[in-house]
Amino acid sequence: MPDISLTMVVVLCFAALAAGWIDAVVGGGGLLLLPAMLLGLPGSTPAAYALGTNKAVAIVGTAGAAATYARKTRVDVGTAVRIGLAALAGSTAGAFVAAGLSTAVLKPVVMVVLLGVGTFVILRPAFGMAPSAEPVSGRRVLAAIGLAGLGIGFYDGLIGPGTGTFLVLALTALLHLDLVTASATAKIVNCCTNAGALATFAWKGTVFWQLAALMAVFNLVGGMVGAHTALKKGSGFVRVVLLTVVFALVANLAYNQWIA
Repeated sequence: MPDISLTMVVVLCFAALAAGWIDAVVGGGGLLLLPAMLLGLPGSTPAAYALGTNKAVAIVGTAGAAATYARKTRVDVGTAVRIGLAALAGSTAGAFVAAGLSTAVLKPVVMVVLLGVGTFVILRPAFGMAPSAEPVSGRRVLAAIGLAGLGIGFYDGLIGPGTGTFLVLALTALLHLDLVTASATAKIVNCCTNAGALATFAWKGTVFWQLAALMAVFNLVGGMVGAHTALKKGSGFVRVVLLTVVFALVANLAYNQWIA
């Protein structure tokens, strides 16, 4: 355990709980959890430890949410795993590119895309409210593997924030899913990308395992409760949370780009 106060440990645990809930409903839990980790760890701690510990916590909540969704709703696990493996490859490539590229150049582009997405969801109230009766073609599945897998996976390795939200939107649009089923599918994809990232951080030895284990319990509870909430409340509720997370992400990126 790093040398942090009991009060800060409690704060981090509750941040993990809230992040697990947000991530299970619509993605974007990292918007809360990672900044909490960066603020909570001692100032001299390398950022890699915050990133690695964050992944060790998040993968537990994501797995719990995925299992909850799988028991309660129909999820095409085979397609989700194929997209997840593509995302794993994409995130690895993105991480290599990120080493030699300033992500500050890309953040304004991401903000514009997110604002466009938010506007689209507001103007199309029926988007993702119910699954389409139209069968999903093999071409659409390949497009999902390419865009939601390789493309968003690459973004995850390059920049990261909002990956789960992008996945929900892409899966809804490409596979004609409702928002609840898209959230369920995104959790399986996230498990794949988190596993790859965690393996890298563990290999480098940049994970505080004791702190991660404690926070993971709270993240797991948050993830399972969030999945139950989304299933109970339905796509209308997920839509509201989605818009909230999209605009919170825009504000977060804008703050980091021009104010911080």
